[in-house]
Order: sequence, then C-alpha cells, then structure tokens
Amino acid sequence: MSKAYAASGVNYDYLDPIKRLAQKMGKETALNLKNLPYKELSQSRGESAYIIEDKDRYYAQVIEGLGTKNLVADAMRKVTGRSYYDAIACDTVATVINDLITVGARPLTVMAYWAAGSSNWWKDEERAKDLSRGWKKACDDASCTWGGGETPSMIDVVNPDTINLAGSGFGIIKPKNRIVTGTDIKEGDCILFLGSNGIHANGLSLARKITQKLKNGYKEKLSNGTLFGESLLKPTYIYSRLIQDALDSGIKIHYMINITGHGWRKIMRYPGSFTYVINEVPRISPLFSFIKEKANLSDRQMYETFNMGAGFALILDEKYAAKIFTLSRKYGIRSWVGGRVEKGPKKVVIKPLNIIYEQNELNIR
Repeated sequence: MSKAYAASGVNYDYLDPIKRLAQKMGKETALNLKNLPYKELSQSRGESAYIIEDKDRYYAQVIEGLGTKNLVADAMRKVTGRSYYDAIACDTVATVINDLITVGARPLTVMAYWAAGSSNWWKDEERAKDLSRGWKKACDDASCTWGGGETPSMIDVVNPDTINLAGSGFGIIKPKNRIVTGTDIKEGDCILFLGSNGIHANGLSLARKITQKLKNGYKEKLSNGTLFGESLLKPTYIYSRLIQDALDSGIKIHYMINITGHGWRKIMRYPGSFTYVINEVPRISPLFSFIKEKANLSDRQMYETFNMGAGFALILDEKYAAKIFTLSRKYGIRSWVGGRVEKGPKKVVIKPLNIIYEQNELNIR
C-alpha cells in the first residue's frame, strides 16, 4: 500500500478489509436467489462487475464513484472560467463502463447519482448543463442509454459547494461464450495495454494534496507548458466500443483489467497463480513526472497508485494482438504488448524498473 497515498487520506489497508467482509456477507445473500430462475456466477464476486446467469445469457452490473476529481474542476474554474463538468461527467460514466466491460458485458444502461451538498449547487446553470451534456455524450460514446438517476440534496453530509458523483451500470453478455472471467488465462498469453488519457479518475486525492506545496497551485506549469490543473482534467478514455468490436470480431480475450485503484498491481487481480512479467512500460508523461517529483515518490509508489499511461489491460493469445492494434488506431488509443504471462507464484514483475508486487500487496477480494 502506498504510504504517500495513505497520507492523502486514502488508505487501502483500512478500506480493503471492509470490502472483503462485505463480499463475504454478500455471498451469503446469494441464497435468496434459490427460488428464482437465476443464479450468481460466484467467481464474479470481488471482480469489477457482478454477474447473474439467466438461461442463454448473463447479466452484469456494477456501481462506481468519481472520487474527488470534480474538486479540481471547481478550483480550475476560478482560474480559467470554464466549468469542466462535461469532462467530469465523462469521467464518472467511464468509471462505471470501464469496469462493466471487463467481464465481456455489452453496456445497456447507466444510472446517475448526483448528490449535491445543497440545492443551490444547481443554480449554476452552465455547470449543471455541462454535467448533463457530458453525461449524455459519454453514454453515446459507450453505446448505452442513460436510464435516469437520483439527485438528492445531501445537506450536512456533502460540502454545500460541492457534489458527489457516482453511477451504476447494467450490461448483457450474449452469447454466453463472450464471458471473460480469467479461467482461460494460460502460460504464454500476452499482456496488451491500452493507453490512458492521463490520470483518469484515480489518484486525485494525492494529486490535489500536491497543490498545497506549489507556489502557483493548479496554475503551475508542466514541462510541456500545460497547467497542472488542466492536465489533471483530461477526460477518462471509455474503452467500450473498442472492446465490443474486438469481441464481435471473434477475438477471445482471457482477462481484462481496468487499471484504476492499486495501479499496476491490478494486473494480477485474477485469483489464479500466474506471474505477470512486464517488459515494456510507456514513457512517463509530463503529468506523472511532475507528480513524481513534487510528491517525492519512487517508481514503485507511482506504479502502485497511478495508471502511468496504461488505462486498461487485456490478457489474450498474441495471435490477436494485430487485430487489437487495428481497432485501437480506429479509436485513437495507443496499444502495445507490454509483457507475458508465465508460470509461477502470483505476482507482477515490471522488469525495466526492477519492481515486483507480491500477491499479498493486492488484498481486494
């Protein structure tokens, strides 16, 4: 667990045990399905999406939250005058969709949860309209419908000047052989990365904490001349169409990882025992280089916290890599084969940086 991240107020050593306890209790409630024509796919517990079986298909569902990225948008509006909530909406939808698709699901609906600290939050017409327009565009980008949602005023729970954004997603896996659970992972599979569009929506608590030490705050410039705050606000890539095209074309994907919390440690999320050897990492971007310098983080701490240029990972037979590269170019997303799956104890080995993450460093089940 990253000590630097914990210092920013996000401590997985506290969060993960509760997640595991909730999963245990949740599994007990699966008995309530015994009188219904459905059953759970038990191995989906602890994964990014939860799966229910129904005759000739599976249903998948997930719930996710944005985190604190909207606070960066609020601060940057004072600098540039832009609301940025179109991008913030995209980020929120992306956290839902990019988890949902990891099991092979085609997204059908996204529901919105917009909990403002006060009804006064909605008086800002530009910001509210940007949030709605951005949410709609993100659903279009994911080829799903915005099914509705909830907009409670969380007085005395949420800061009156802010909003807590989250959403839930529902998808279908049909035909059933499109399901992706990791059971097909084998020695020799390649680890194919899809590039990110920056920090996405993870690690923002740490990134925000850095601004307290900067003379110009979010207005501090990176080596490429862009403002720190604006670089943080690049909208998260939504990988849904790329993945659906891959599955529709007959590509058999053995496992998928949405690289968010826990960084590159999530590559070993599948509970089976394999060693994931990474031979190629992307060149560090000006944004991540800036964060590393200002937060005084090691390579190890960076890769266990941030996506570091890789927002999504596929594990599959290398014979399909060329097709993925073609699809990636279609959607303007960089892709590359970064490593291999080998026999051995469960761990991630990032060879170029001499980093090894052991099994006990990813306790999220």
